[in-house]
Amino acid sequence: MINAVIDIVVESQDSGIRIDKYIAENQEELTRSYIQKLIQDGMVLVNDKAVKANYKVAPEDSILINLPPPVDLQINPEDIPLDIIYEDKDIIVVNKEKGVVVHPAAGHYSGTLVNGLLYHCKDELSGINGVFRPGIVHRIDMNTTGVLVVCKNDKAHQSIAEQLKVHSITRKYNALVYGAFKAEQGTVDAPIGRHPIDRKKMAINQKGKRAVTNYMVLENLSNKYAHIECSLQTGRTHQIRVHMASIGHPLLGDDIYGPSKDSFHLEGQALHARVLGFIHPTTKEYVEFEAPLPDYFKLLLEKLRK
Repeated sequence: MINAVIDIVVESQDSGIRIDKYIAENQEELTRSYIQKLIQDGMVLVNDKAVKANYKVAPEDSILINLPPPVDLQINPEDIPLDIIYEDKDIIVVNKEKGVVVHPAAGHYSGTLVNGLLYHCKDELSGINGVFRPGIVHRIDMNTTGVLVVCKNDKAHQSIAEQLKVHSITRKYNALVYGAFKAEQGTVDAPIGRHPIDRKKMAINQKGKRAVTNYMVLENLSNKYAHIECSLQTGRTHQIRVHMASIGHPLLGDDIYGPSKDSFHLEGQALHARVLGFIHPTTKEYVEFEAPLPDYFKLLLEKLRK
């Protein structure tokens, strides 16, 4: 039984890339390990023939990805309060709290946003992203707060995923960073990939994927800090955190890319996903949602002003 089908035609500039890597780069909602399993199970066809994971794609190759239906969930629904901004039959938009993990993973099999969504939505969540990430089409870090869209069906999932792929979604973040700015706005255009030594970290890496962050200074604070708005043209892992640290303005509370000592004793980076806008999967109209600054952020902002 097939749950969904994804059809891709390879363009000339992508010739010679391993097929598992190529699919991972073009279908960001699918993990590379999941893609490799699909290939191994014969669920990925190139020109109607099964291939191995090391197959190198060629121009005009027709790639058909057959996604099996999700197996019975082993993740338990939990009655966790959700801050719901908007909900309809296709999507649910939530304001994620600080410290909440988006989906189950090693060390976090309960208390995640997905656990709460399973309780609230019952079986109305897309299955494209597998057992542990039903409905999840994009993520924000555990200690990042703010707006997140979750898909209730595969049609909505594929629509939002395609918009993420072509970078047409509006994403604006508020951040508190070290150091005052001289210019009122700027752009960081630097590729991001895995850190060459610490594989748990991301870094500016010329072999990584292109990443572009536009920033605007909302307020310089005491000549030591700044409140900024970051708009994402791309969406790479830890993008804002890596980019701002790379130009000498790491986020307050960032225990990975910031100073080792945090005099403010924060629980993770001061980063809030404030605005999310996209074309609705069914109405085809542009919709935009906003999550107000969380209390900890507003209190810290007032403290820095003084």
